[in-house]
Amino acid sequence: MTKKTKTGDDMNRALRRLLQALSETGARAAPSDLEDATLVVFAPRNGVTVVRARLPEAVGKIALAQGLAEWDKADTMRRLRLSEAGAAYLRRLAPLESAQSDAFRAQHGALTMRKSERGEKPTLVNEAESPLAWLMRRKGTDGKAFLASAEAEAGERFRRTVEQAQILQRVTANWEAPIASSRRCASSGGVVADLAMDARRRLSRDCDAVGPELAGLLIDVCGYLKGLETVERERGWPARSGKVVLKIALDRLARHYGLAAEAKGPSHARALLHWGAEDYRPSL
Repeated sequence: MTKKTKTGDDMNRALRRLLQALSETGARAAPSDLEDATLVVFAPRNGVTVVRARLPEAVGKIALAQGLAEWDKADTMRRLRLSEAGAAYLRRLAPLESAQSDAFRAQHGALTMRKSERGEKPTLVNEAESPLAWLMRRKGTDGKAFLASAEAEAGERFRRTVEQAQILQRVTANWEAPIASSRRCASSGGVVADLAMDARRRLSRDCDAVGPELAGLLIDVCGYLKGLETVERERGWPARSGKVVLKIALDRLARHYGLAAEAKGPSHARALLHWGAEDYRPSL
């Protein structure tokens, strides 16, 4: 009896997650082309299509049966969208969920508003989940922040690349996921796959730039959000050595991205080739 109730609770949570993902502008849901019995919710974001949720296909059938989702009749691809009843359900649910979660999150988290991408609306982020945020608050012996702003920004950029690469859902990273599929179309899964593959190529270049040893550390800390104590224990490192190695990795990553805390002048501008006015044209 307890097992049945737990399963029902899991399905209710999955249903709410589906409806919340579908509530985003332009969001639609369709069966996955790569995973059986899986429903994928995707939405436009900054000119590209990104995956917002992966859920059991049965959740979509429940939403249809309860009238909380409907087929988009204007869409020839037969994709799900949020119905008016589903939107009303979320509006009724919002005050209750907010009252239940805000007290716990405020007590145990470090909440702040952050923009993850340029042009996006700020979202509420729990910085207590990020080892980088903890290091940014730490002070060195000179009283300055342990991580420079360029190093912190490099870590955040690396984290976004790992998320877009969609390798965290697997036990081992799948760097060569097939791009072509007989069931995939250009208007749905194909765009998502192209975005993921592009992120994997960028991630591969980042890892080559910092080296294999430091790349694994960056993926663990910035991607999987592993604590430094966990990393030190798994790798057999001395206590409190992880943050020093991580700072070295982030510094090398920042230089790869071309990030710096301050301008150093022409002699340090490695990527600068030429200054030109607006009407400048190179000679051929």
